[in-house]
Amino acid sequence: MSSFGTIFRVTTYGESHCRSVGCIVDGVPPNMSLTEDDIQPQLSRRRPGQSKLTTPRNEKDRVEIQSGTEFGKTLGTPIAMVVRNEDQRPKDYTEMDVFPRPSHADFTYLSKYGVKASSGGGRSSARETIGRVAAGAIAEKFLKQVNDVEIVAFVSGVGECQIDRSVQNPEFMELLSTITREKVDQSGPIRCPILEKADEMTRLVVDCKERNDSVGGIVTCVIRNVPIGLGEPAFDKLEAMLAHAMLSIPATKGFEIGSGFEGTKMRGSEHNDPFVKKGGRLGTATNNSGGIQGGITNGENIYFSVAFKPPATISQEQQTASYEGDDGVLKSRGRHDPNVVPRAIPIVEAMAALVLADSYLIQKSRESTFGSVY
Repeated sequence: MSSFGTIFRVTTYGESHCRSVGCIVDGVPPNMSLTEDDIQPQLSRRRPGQSKLTTPRNEKDRVEIQSGTEFGKTLGTPIAMVVRNEDQRPKDYTEMDVFPRPSHADFTYLSKYGVKASSGGGRSSARETIGRVAAGAIAEKFLKQVNDVEIVAFVSGVGECQIDRSVQNPEFMELLSTITREKVDQSGPIRCPILEKADEMTRLVVDCKERNDSVGGIVTCVIRNVPIGLGEPAFDKLEAMLAHAMLSIPATKGFEIGSGFEGTKMRGSEHNDPFVKKGGRLGTATNNSGGIQGGITNGENIYFSVAFKPPATISQEQQTASYEGDDGVLKSRGRHDPNVVPRAIPIVEAMAALVLADSYLIQKSRESTFGSVY
């Protein structure tokens, strides 16, 4: 489906080489200040052609608000936003008429729908995420106003070059408490705040690009100042909704929260988060749980990591088969990222914001009934 959320709900539209992409956002509260200037910074962080590490596709990705605001204020009605596709090259994809590209969605889309986009990845293309980022920017502004929520993502791994993300690493836990978007962007085009690792990651991506190859990576995200009580057990636990949101992003292959898979190596006596008093409220001394217990936020920082596979489009000859099943050789053309994680940063932040904004409104609707007599 192309819609996400219950109260704060976004529907995206568009394919990789159609005339425009965008979204409709429902459930935005009225009288909130909102203009294109609130949305454009995140789209500019996502846009292609930012550096030698990204695809050279030249798109300005300028957003236009079509409805739902007047005189810089939200009306409470659906907000429609559009971004024009300006650098389309559908002729770069004629080989798709004969071969389904390895690890792409060409074969599965054709099998499911009986038809597929004739160029690019169509609906499975990362161009679809423009609508998510635009909607996420609105959700972020809302969250900042109601609870000063901060969402910061950064690159924590490229290929075999990884930051130590262990909960037992005090430097990593300190990073989660202090990292800002400004520091992430100042670290260079790879967007890794550990500078010695950033240099190594950059060299790795450049090497893959020069070899007409690609490499995967990891994005870590921290969410601070989260209200206590968000999340809907049993099936819509907050970590489950975050996993849903993150794994809906193109090229994702893994999700972990808090101690994640490393936590399986710990004993309960090590992993449990003892409760302590923090500034007049109950908190935890450690945060192996990643800010969520029983599917509900406990007021600590939420942090998680998302794994992205190597981009499937590579300019190398690959042995494969045609749609008819005949052996053949495919050499893809078109423009592609040798690694997607630097541009995935605002997408991860956007999806996190959409989950939190929706969960916040759901919880507020529940709290409005506290003390009612039925």
